[in-house]
Amino acid sequence: MSGKLYVIGLGPGPACWLTPEASAALEEITDLVGYFSYVDRIEPRPGLKIHGSDNRVELDRSRAALKLACAGKIVGVVSGGDPGVFAMAAAVLEAVENGPDEWRALDIEILPGVSAMQAAAARLGAPLGGDFCAISLSDNLKPWELIERRLKAACDGDFVIALYNPASRARPRQIFDAFALLRRLRPENTPVVFARAVGRPDERITLTTLGEADPGLADMSTLVLIGATATHLIERPNKSPLVLTPRSYGAER
Repeated sequence: MSGKLYVIGLGPGPACWLTPEASAALEEITDLVGYFSYVDRIEPRPGLKIHGSDNRVELDRSRAALKLACAGKIVGVVSGGDPGVFAMAAAVLEAVENGPDEWRALDIEILPGVSAMQAAAARLGAPLGGDFCAISLSDNLKPWELIERRLKAACDGDFVIALYNPASRARPRQIFDAFALLRRLRPENTPVVFARAVGRPDERITLTTLGEADPGLADMSTLVLIGATATHLIERPNKSPLVLTPRSYGAER
């Protein structure tokens, strides 16, 4: 008898941002599969077997989870944020597509979560109020030349840009290269946000401009938002400014 596989979005961190659907699935599963830092967020309980693994082994993790489900287990593969945004949903489906036929017959459900860009935007106001795009700066699975082309296209289309995976120990320079490119394509007064560990105890939000931004603030726990030409601040007395990208393009301010 085959089991079931959930791909579960845990959100950015706090339990209050975990959806009821995800919470129910976590109570149902027999086996928990994920990156160490994500499975550590789940309270152990009797009957739950935890399979933690290191980063950058997404396909191996997915194959192991699919094998467990085929053995009759109720498996939860967990991702931070939303599993469909640069996360485990794609890895699981890539494994299914290239795996044995029995994996395609499994009952697989993707459970959404609050994404990093949604959490960061909520802290700031409405920076995603107009059109926006999300780009991963990781060149582990795609060439840097393609990332540059997409950054240029996003600037040409005047999108707000959410940058995922901006920097790591193995990739310290890409965020600096991205900012060098963006500074040639967007005004230096463009609002920029470094939103690190949103919702967690070490949360840090840095609001600055493209001209003054320090790309070295970014790490793998950081979501970087680059404003569009219409993105601006609403100043408030004795409070942090609100960031707004208007819904209408070319609107009078």
